[in-house]
Amino acid sequence: QTCALPISRLLGIERPAPPVTVVRVVDGDTVEVRGPAGRERVRLLGVNPPETHHPDRPVECFGPEAEAFTRRVLTGRVVTLEDDVETHDRYGRRLAYVLVDGRRFNDRLLRLGYARLLIVPPNGSHRREMLREEMDARRAGRGLWARCG
Repeated sequence: QTCALPISRLLGIERPAPPVTVVRVVDGDTVEVRGPAGRERVRLLGVNPPETHHPDRPVECFGPEAEAFTRRVLTGRVVTLEDDVETHDRYGRRLAYVLVDGRRFNDRLLRLGYARLLIVPPNGSHRREMLREEMDARRAGRGLWARCG
């Protein structure tokens, strides 16, 4: 089995990613950012908040709250994007962990019960920590775990 991560990342010598500004929140797990490369749509890795804009499904329980939380916290913020193994999905969206003040916002969504864990291999560098965040929210009955049966 081969490792898909770049050697620079494995050795911890990558240059830090340039900061970007969140200019629009599409929904609970998708934002648009503006940075040195222009505008880019970003899908947050490791999280699956309830749907609010799916073309074939109704709005899901706690979806509006998750979207509002993401909008309130990220809109206008300067953030850093952290890549995993795959950097783009089949829709052309950038796949990333969003760091706010050095902390993963993705984990915060799980910790507060705004999302369920969603790992899509080969991405999943932070799956263990993220699973702990979800399990803690479940046990504490936070967010969707309290409201959505």
